[in-house]
Amino acid sequence: MNYSRNLSDEIKHFFRGGSVLAILIMINLGVWILTKAVYVIFYLYNHPDVAHADSLILNYFALSSNPMDLASRPWTLITYMFLHIDFWHILFNMLWLFWFGKIFMEYLTSKQLLFTYLAGGLAGGLLYILAFNIFPVFQNTHEPSLALGASASVMAIVTAISFFVPNYSIQLLFIGRIRILYLAILLFVFDFIAIPTGNAGGHIAHIGGAFFGYFFSLYMRKTMYAYSTGVFTSIFKKVGRLFRPGLRVSSPLHPNSGRPKTDEDYNVEKNSRQKRIDAILEKISRGGYDSLTKEEKDFLFRSSGKNI
Repeated sequence: MNYSRNLSDEIKHFFRGGSVLAILIMINLGVWILTKAVYVIFYLYNHPDVAHADSLILNYFALSSNPMDLASRPWTLITYMFLHIDFWHILFNMLWLFWFGKIFMEYLTSKQLLFTYLAGGLAGGLLYILAFNIFPVFQNTHEPSLALGASASVMAIVTAISFFVPNYSIQLLFIGRIRILYLAILLFVFDFIAIPTGNAGGHIAHIGGAFFGYFFSLYMRKTMYAYSTGVFTSIFKKVGRLFRPGLRVSSPLHPNSGRPKTDEDYNVEKNSRQKRIDAILEKISRGGYDSLTKEEKDFLFRSSGKNI
Protein backbone atom coordinates (compact mmCIF):
# COMPACT_ATOMS: atom_id res chain seq x y z
CA MET A 1 0.00 0.00 0.00
CA ASN A 2 1.29 3.47 -0.93
CA TYR A 3 0.92 5.35 2.35
CA SER A 4 2.53 8.53 1.02
CA ARG A 5 -0.02 8.71 -1.79
CA ASN A 6 -2.89 8.07 0.63
CA LEU A 7 -1.62 10.90 2.84
CA SER A 8 -1.30 13.19 -0.17
CA ASP A 9 -4.85 12.38 -1.29
CA GLU A 10 -6.17 12.97 2.23
CA ILE A 11 -4.50 16.39 2.40
CA LYS A 12 -5.89 17.35 -1.03
CA HIS A 13 -9.37 16.22 -0.02
CA PHE A 14 -9.13 18.17 3.24
CA PHE A 15 -8.27 21.47 1.58
CA ARG A 16 -10.64 20.98 -1.37
CA GLY A 17 -13.50 20.39 1.06
CA GLY A 18 -13.51 24.08 1.95
CA SER A 19 -14.24 23.51 5.64
CA VAL A 20 -13.79 26.32 8.17
CA LEU A 21 -10.81 24.43 9.59
CA ALA A 22 -9.13 24.27 6.17
CA ILE A 23 -9.86 27.96 5.56
CA LEU A 24 -8.32 28.96 8.91
CA ILE A 25 -5.17 27.01 8.14
CA MET A 26 -4.96 28.46 4.62
CA ILE A 27 -5.37 32.02 5.92
CA ASN A 28 -2.54 31.51 8.41
CA LEU A 29 -0.29 30.00 5.73
CA GLY A 30 -1.21 32.72 3.24
CA VAL A 31 -0.38 35.51 5.68
CA TRP A 32 2.95 33.86 6.51
CA ILE A 33 3.84 33.58 2.81
CA LEU A 34 2.92 37.25 2.28
CA THR A 35 5.21 38.34 5.11
CA LYS A 36 8.06 36.43 3.53
CA ALA A 37 7.22 37.88 0.11
CA VAL A 38 7.50 41.40 1.54
CA TYR A 39 10.97 40.58 2.85
CA VAL A 40 12.04 39.21 -0.55
CA ILE A 41 10.71 42.30 -2.37
CA PHE A 42 12.55 44.60 0.03
CA TYR A 43 15.72 42.61 -0.61
CA LEU A 44 15.42 42.59 -4.42
CA TYR A 45 14.89 46.35 -4.54
CA ASN A 46 17.74 46.91 -2.11
CA HIS A 47 15.39 48.77 0.20
CA PRO A 48 17.22 50.43 3.12
CA ASP A 49 14.76 48.89 5.59
CA VAL A 50 15.23 45.32 4.38
CA ALA A 51 16.81 44.32 7.70
CA HIS A 52 13.74 45.65 9.49
CA ALA A 53 11.03 44.27 7.18
CA ASP A 54 9.77 41.92 9.86
CA SER A 55 9.69 44.77 12.38
CA LEU A 56 7.60 46.91 10.03
CA ILE A 57 5.06 44.09 9.65
CA LEU A 58 4.97 43.51 13.40
CA ASN A 59 4.39 47.18 14.14
CA TYR A 60 1.30 47.27 11.95
CA PHE A 61 -0.24 43.84 12.51
CA ALA A 62 1.04 42.37 15.82
CA LEU A 63 -0.76 43.14 19.10
CA SER A 64 0.98 45.68 21.33
CA SER A 65 0.81 45.55 25.11
CA ASN A 66 0.40 49.34 25.09
CA PRO A 67 -3.33 50.24 25.14
CA MET A 68 -2.57 53.47 23.25
CA ASP A 69 -1.10 51.46 20.38
CA LEU A 70 -4.23 49.31 20.35
CA ALA A 71 -6.41 52.42 20.23
CA SER A 72 -4.57 53.61 17.11
CA ARG A 73 -4.45 50.14 15.51
CA PRO A 74 -7.56 48.27 16.76
CA TRP A 75 -7.39 45.76 13.91
CA THR A 76 -4.32 44.18 15.54
CA LEU A 77 -6.62 42.47 18.05
CA ILE A 78 -7.69 40.27 15.11
CA THR A 79 -4.67 40.29 12.80
CA TYR A 80 -2.23 39.16 15.50
CA MET A 81 -3.89 35.73 15.72
CA PHE A 82 -3.11 35.05 12.02
CA LEU A 83 0.42 36.48 11.99
CA HIS A 84 3.59 34.36 12.19
CA ILE A 85 7.18 35.24 11.38
CA ASP A 86 9.10 32.12 12.41
CA PHE A 87 8.62 28.91 10.37
CA TRP A 88 8.60 26.58 13.36
CA HIS A 89 6.05 28.78 15.11
CA ILE A 90 3.49 28.47 12.34
CA LEU A 91 4.29 24.81 11.71
CA PHE A 92 3.49 23.67 15.25
CA ASN A 93 0.48 25.97 15.56
CA MET A 94 -1.04 24.62 12.34
CA LEU A 95 -0.36 21.01 13.30
CA TRP A 96 -2.14 21.45 16.64
CA LEU A 97 -4.97 23.32 14.92
CA PHE A 98 -5.36 20.54 12.35
CA TRP A 99 -5.30 17.68 14.86
CA PHE A 100 -7.62 19.15 17.46
CA GLY A 101 -9.73 21.00 14.92
CA LYS A 102 -10.68 17.68 13.34
CA ILE A 103 -11.64 16.27 16.73
CA PHE A 104 -13.64 19.44 17.43
CA MET A 105 -15.55 18.99 14.17
CA GLU A 106 -16.57 15.45 15.14
CA TYR A 107 -18.75 16.83 17.93
CA LEU A 108 -19.48 20.47 17.20
CA THR A 109 -20.12 22.67 14.17
CA SER A 110 -17.98 24.76 11.82
CA LYS A 111 -19.59 27.93 13.17
CA GLN A 112 -18.61 26.94 16.70
CA LEU A 113 -15.04 26.19 15.59
CA LEU A 114 -14.70 29.64 14.00
CA PHE A 115 -16.26 31.28 17.05
CA THR A 116 -13.87 29.47 19.40
CA TYR A 117 -10.83 30.40 17.28
CA LEU A 118 -11.70 34.11 17.13
CA ALA A 119 -13.09 34.51 20.66
CA GLY A 120 -10.24 32.48 22.13
CA GLY A 121 -7.73 34.70 20.35
CA LEU A 122 -9.52 37.80 21.62
CA ALA A 123 -9.54 36.44 25.19
CA GLY A 124 -5.82 35.65 25.00
CA GLY A 125 -4.99 39.06 23.56
CA LEU A 126 -7.00 40.97 26.14
CA LEU A 127 -5.51 39.00 29.05
CA TYR A 128 -2.04 39.66 27.61
CA ILE A 129 -2.65 43.44 27.51
CA LEU A 130 -4.23 43.41 30.97
CA ALA A 131 -1.35 41.48 32.52
CA PHE A 132 1.33 43.74 31.02
CA ASN A 133 -0.41 46.80 32.44
CA ILE A 134 -1.17 45.42 35.92
CA PHE A 135 1.75 43.30 37.14
CA PRO A 136 4.80 45.26 38.39
CA VAL A 137 7.30 42.93 36.74
CA PHE A 138 6.34 44.31 33.32
CA GLN A 139 6.38 47.99 34.32
CA ASN A 140 10.13 48.43 33.84
CA THR A 141 10.09 47.52 30.14
CA HIS A 142 10.86 50.61 28.04
CA GLU A 143 9.41 49.27 24.77
CA PRO A 144 5.92 47.74 24.51
CA SER A 145 5.79 44.02 24.02
CA LEU A 146 4.26 42.51 20.86
CA ALA A 147 2.12 39.37 20.64
CA LEU A 148 1.58 37.37 17.47
CA GLY A 149 0.54 33.90 16.39
CA ALA A 150 -2.46 31.60 16.54
CA SER A 151 -1.40 29.93 19.80
CA ALA A 152 -4.11 31.48 22.00
CA SER A 153 -6.79 30.54 19.46
CA VAL A 154 -5.42 27.02 19.16
CA MET A 155 -5.31 26.65 22.95
CA ALA A 156 -8.96 27.68 23.10
CA ILE A 157 -9.89 24.91 20.63
CA VAL A 158 -7.69 22.32 22.37
CA THR A 159 -9.13 23.12 25.80
CA ALA A 160 -12.74 23.40 24.62
CA ILE A 161 -12.90 20.01 22.93
CA SER A 162 -10.77 18.32 25.63
CA PHE A 163 -13.21 19.30 28.38
CA PHE A 164 -16.25 18.74 26.15
CA VAL A 165 -15.29 15.08 25.52
CA PRO A 166 -12.82 14.35 28.35
CA ASN A 167 -12.74 10.61 27.63
CA TYR A 168 -11.55 11.04 24.04
CA SER A 169 -8.10 9.47 23.67
CA ILE A 170 -5.40 9.57 20.98
CA GLN A 171 -2.31 7.50 20.26
CA LEU A 172 1.01 9.23 20.92
CA LEU A 173 4.41 7.97 19.80
CA PHE A 174 6.47 6.46 22.67
CA ILE A 175 3.61 7.13 25.11
CA GLY A 176 0.62 5.16 23.89
CA ARG A 177 -3.02 6.12 24.26
CA ILE A 178 -3.74 9.19 26.34
CA ARG A 179 -6.84 11.24 26.99
CA ILE A 180 -6.77 14.64 25.32
CA LEU A 181 -7.98 16.11 28.62
CA TYR A 182 -4.62 15.27 30.18
CA LEU A 183 -2.81 16.96 27.26
CA ALA A 184 -4.86 20.14 27.70
CA ILE A 185 -4.14 20.24 31.44
CA LEU A 186 -0.43 19.58 30.81
CA LEU A 187 -0.24 22.42 28.27
CA PHE A 188 -1.96 24.81 30.69
CA VAL A 189 0.41 23.91 33.55
CA PHE A 190 3.43 24.28 31.26
CA ASP A 191 2.32 27.74 30.12
CA PHE A 192 1.75 28.84 33.70
CA ILE A 193 5.11 27.72 35.10
CA ALA A 194 6.94 28.98 31.98
CA ILE A 195 5.83 32.61 32.42
CA PRO A 196 9.05 33.64 34.27
CA THR A 197 11.35 31.75 31.88
CA GLY A 198 10.80 33.85 28.75
CA ASN A 199 8.05 34.87 26.32
CA ALA A 200 5.81 35.74 29.25
CA GLY A 201 3.33 37.53 26.98
CA GLY A 202 2.90 34.46 24.79
CA HIS A 203 2.29 32.14 27.73
CA ILE A 204 -0.22 34.57 29.26
CA ALA A 205 -2.09 34.78 25.96
CA HIS A 206 -2.20 30.98 25.83
CA ILE A 207 -3.73 30.92 29.30
CA GLY A 208 -6.38 33.44 28.22
CA GLY A 209 -7.31 31.24 25.27
CA ALA A 210 -7.42 28.17 27.52
CA PHE A 211 -9.76 29.90 29.99
CA PHE A 212 -12.14 30.80 27.19
CA GLY A 213 -12.06 27.24 25.82
CA TYR A 214 -12.85 25.82 29.25
CA PHE A 215 -15.86 28.06 29.87
CA PHE A 216 -17.09 27.51 26.31
CA SER A 217 -17.04 23.74 26.85
CA LEU A 218 -19.02 24.15 30.08
CA TYR A 219 -21.59 26.25 28.25
CA MET A 220 -21.94 23.71 25.44
CA ARG A 221 -22.34 20.77 27.81
CA LYS A 222 -24.99 22.62 29.81
CA THR A 223 -26.77 23.60 26.59
CA MET A 224 -26.78 20.00 25.38
CA TYR A 225 -28.07 18.82 28.75
CA ALA A 226 -30.81 21.45 28.74
CA TYR A 227 -32.02 20.39 25.30
CA SER A 228 -31.82 16.69 26.12
CA THR A 229 -33.89 17.07 29.29
CA GLY A 230 -36.50 19.28 27.66
CA VAL A 231 -35.78 22.31 29.86
CA PHE A 232 -35.95 24.75 26.96
CA THR A 233 -39.11 23.16 25.58
CA SER A 234 -40.75 23.39 29.00
CA ILE A 235 -39.84 27.08 29.29
CA PHE A 236 -41.22 27.86 25.83
CA LYS A 237 -44.48 26.10 26.65
CA LYS A 238 -44.90 28.00 29.90
CA VAL A 239 -44.23 31.33 28.19
CA GLY A 240 -46.71 30.41 25.47
CA ARG A 241 -49.42 29.72 28.05
CA LEU A 242 -49.09 33.28 29.36
CA PHE A 243 -50.42 34.53 26.03
CA ARG A 244 -53.22 31.94 25.83
CA PRO A 245 -55.08 32.37 29.16
CA GLY A 246 -58.32 30.90 27.85
CA LEU A 247 -56.77 27.56 26.99
CA ARG A 248 -56.66 24.90 29.65
CA VAL A 249 -53.70 22.62 29.20
CA SER A 250 -54.00 19.10 30.51
CA SER A 251 -51.19 17.36 32.34
CA PRO A 252 -48.65 15.41 30.29
CA LEU A 253 -49.63 11.79 30.00
CA HIS A 254 -47.49 8.80 30.70
CA PRO A 255 -46.81 7.22 27.28
CA ASN A 256 -47.73 3.70 28.34
CA SER A 257 -50.65 4.11 30.70
CA GLY A 258 -52.40 7.30 29.53
CA ARG A 259 -52.28 8.67 33.08
CA PRO A 260 -50.74 12.07 33.98
CA LYS A 261 -46.93 11.99 34.17
CA THR A 262 -45.60 12.23 37.72
CA ASP A 263 -42.38 13.88 38.83
CA GLU A 264 -40.91 10.44 39.28
CA ASP A 265 -41.79 9.50 35.68
CA TYR A 266 -40.24 12.73 34.41
CA ASN A 267 -37.01 12.18 36.36
CA VAL A 268 -36.75 8.61 35.08
CA GLU A 269 -37.11 9.77 31.48
CA LYS A 270 -34.65 12.64 32.04
CA ASN A 271 -32.02 10.29 33.49
CA SER A 272 -32.60 7.85 30.65
CA ARG A 273 -32.00 10.55 28.03
CA GLN A 274 -28.84 11.73 29.76
CA LYS A 275 -27.49 8.17 30.00
CA ARG A 276 -28.12 7.73 26.29
CA ILE A 277 -26.23 10.95 25.49
CA ASP A 278 -23.30 9.81 27.65
CA ALA A 279 -23.27 6.43 25.90
CA ILE A 280 -23.24 8.07 22.46
CA LEU A 281 -20.40 10.42 23.43
CA GLU A 282 -18.44 7.48 24.79
CA LYS A 283 -19.03 5.58 21.52
CA ILE A 284 -17.70 8.56 19.54
CA SER A 285 -14.60 8.76 21.74
CA ARG A 286 -13.87 5.12 20.93
CA GLY A 287 -14.73 4.94 17.24
CA GLY A 288 -15.33 8.47 16.02
CA TYR A 289 -18.48 10.17 14.80
CA ASP A 290 -18.80 7.83 11.78
CA SER A 291 -19.28 4.84 14.11
CA LEU A 292 -22.74 6.13 15.08
CA THR A 293 -25.91 4.86 13.48
CA LYS A 294 -28.20 7.30 11.66
CA GLU A 295 -30.66 7.14 14.55
CA GLU A 296 -27.91 7.96 17.07
CA LYS A 297 -26.70 10.90 14.95
CA ASP A 298 -30.24 12.25 14.68
CA PHE A 299 -30.74 11.92 18.44
CA LEU A 300 -27.44 13.72 19.19
CA PHE A 301 -28.30 16.46 16.70
CA ARG A 302 -31.69 17.08 18.30
CA SER A 303 -30.14 17.05 21.77
CA SER A 304 -27.29 19.44 21.03
CA GLY A 305 -29.49 22.18 19.62
CA LYS A 306 -26.62 23.22 17.30
CA ASN A 307 -26.50 26.75 18.74
CA ILE A 308 -23.57 28.71 20.12
